[in-house]
Amino acid sequence: MLELQAITAGYERGRPVVTDAHLTVAPGEAVGLLGPSGCGKSTLARVAALLHRPDAGTVTLDGTRVQGWRHRAPRAQRTAIGVVFQQPRLSADPRLRLRDLIAEPLRATGRREEADARVGELSDTVGLGDDLLGRRPHEVSDGQLQRACLARALVLRPRWLVCDEMTAMLDASTTAALVAVVEDYRAAEGAGLLTVGHDRVLLERWCDRTVRWQDVAGANAGG
Repeated sequence: MLELQAITAGYERGRPVVTDAHLTVAPGEAVGLLGPSGCGKSTLARVAALLHRPDAGTVTLDGTRVQGWRHRAPRAQRTAIGVVFQQPRLSADPRLRLRDLIAEPLRATGRREEADARVGELSDTVGLGDDLLGRRPHEVSDGQLQRACLARALVLRPRWLVCDEMTAMLDASTTAALVAVVEDYRAAEGAGLLTVGHDRVLLERWCDRTVRWQDVAGANAGG
């Protein structure tokens, strides 16, 4: 279970963008978090992904309370979560070729020997040909780069996925393709999913349940 209880979080002391938020995702469940731009849902997603320390509240992952964030989180917790962000160009190292971008988490966790096989497997899964794997981010489209970022999120076989507006910058066909990849992965691995967005129709078609921001968090300043 991924549990967020009474989360208050922000980026400046005394100015929270999320206040008293509560959210749970069960293993194998897909939960959509629906809210307008600027409401704070992306901040909550970063807390859920262990990328942002909340000012108050608790995050519990697979029955263990989270004590560390980002690189201070235990490796077992960090690698249990795969994350895909809205803007792939802000989350991809521009110096890396796509094959190295996908393999980056394996190398960071000392599993370099798995890289070639895993990258080959995932590039097929997300629809990237060998010619694209040799290119750098500026040489591919947003949709192609987001495919690589999704492959990177899956490379460690996480038990949980957090997708923060993953499809907001993509066309309809690429959106459908990446949602299908996520759903195939969930079905195969039993992974839980938290996906954040403002497209109600997409979230309701994609997810087992969709929760509205006003039902998750108290009054907040937005962000």
